[in-house]
Amino acid sequence: MSALPRGIKAVLAKAPTDVVIVSSLRTPICRSYKGQLKDAFPEELLSVVLRATLDKHPQLDPAKIDDIAVGVVLNELGGSKAARMAINHIGFPNSTSLYTANRACASSLQAITLVAAQIKTEMIDVGIGAGMESMTRNYGTRAIPVDVWPELKQSPNQDALDCLMPMGLTSENVAERYGVSRADQDAFAVESHKRAARARDNGWFDTEIVPVTTRFQEVDKEGKPVGDPKTITVTADDGIRANASLESLAKLKPAFKPTGASTAGNSSQVSDGAAATLLMRRSTAAQLGLTDSIIGKFVGSAVVGCKPDEMGIGPALAIPKVLNQFGLSTNDVQRWEINEAFASQAIYCVRELGLEKAWEEGKVNPDGGAIALGHPLGATGARMVATLMHGLGRTGGEVGVVSMCIGTGMGMAGVFVRE
Repeated sequence: MSALPRGIKAVLAKAPTDVVIVSSLRTPICRSYKGQLKDAFPEELLSVVLRATLDKHPQLDPAKIDDIAVGVVLNELGGSKAARMAINHIGFPNSTSLYTANRACASSLQAITLVAAQIKTEMIDVGIGAGMESMTRNYGTRAIPVDVWPELKQSPNQDALDCLMPMGLTSENVAERYGVSRADQDAFAVESHKRAARARDNGWFDTEIVPVTTRFQEVDKEGKPVGDPKTITVTADDGIRANASLESLAKLKPAFKPTGASTAGNSSQVSDGAAATLLMRRSTAAQLGLTDSIIGKFVGSAVVGCKPDEMGIGPALAIPKVLNQFGLSTNDVQRWEINEAFASQAIYCVRELGLEKAWEEGKVNPDGGAIALGHPLGATGARMVATLMHGLGRTGGEVGVVSMCIGTGMGMAGVFVRE
């Protein structure tokens, strides 16, 4: 492989071998259990966003798409059967191959990265990096193993056991170790909802969201069906609370620890959704007549490990690594999408990266984050890429970074350029 581009001029330069992004779309992100997508299947959500990807470029023969990588965390059998059924259902030929990727919260950013690497190394010419998750169907006790190898319970290495630590407790560890107050966390959460509501009301999400027509069964307080299922069309994220306030969030009890600061109001929402990004070599886009459809390019990504019991600090480690790889500084980045798994860890990362001013100026999560929009684990990375690319297109910025913490102790970050 050729040497990585170094410096902002090199990153912005165009070459036939670039891995370009031709589209980046997502479904609405909806609250699990109570939201409008609670009765949708993950493969249904994936099929909707993949169909929209094809419909957006009718001149692209589906047979030209060599491989599809799908980020998924909770699905049965790693989601491979569900994802393969989705692509067969919407008409991809059997020659289009598929695999799934599970790097917890970074799964679909990992899927995009893997497809980009396949293109860069000429294994394929065209691919899709996607993600899907129905936390309604797959979250809960089934997601956390209780029957583990007995040897681990006797291990002197606490890090092994800490891989099972509930994410909420890792949030409390970050808040306590790095001095992130409850007041700061609530204020951050209110701003996330405020920004997301503004983006929704102004139609800023419209270009990235694909409507989903699905079934919806109303239930009573005991969870029993009320009436017959309805057919609804979901067009917007339904977890945004425009009326969130410091007063309302202050009333919420700690969710994970009696004396803690993380609550249901300042933590990411459990959500359902899917997203997909279509990538190809720039020279291939020219051959297929898709040059005018290019919206940007994938530059590169990096992953870093950290202590499992403070996994939330991951972005503060991964972002410097990926910027250093390409000779970039934080001043070269016009937009940041840093996943809000918890307000505690998002605040810490913003502070540690020296991005407080960028946050205040609306360059970090300018349209809100997972606290307001939701966090459908396997789909989050691709959702963030869609929001980044369309956001940069709207505001005129060029360089953007997507980053998130990862359960069991990691962080991942990717650099993208908007054209």
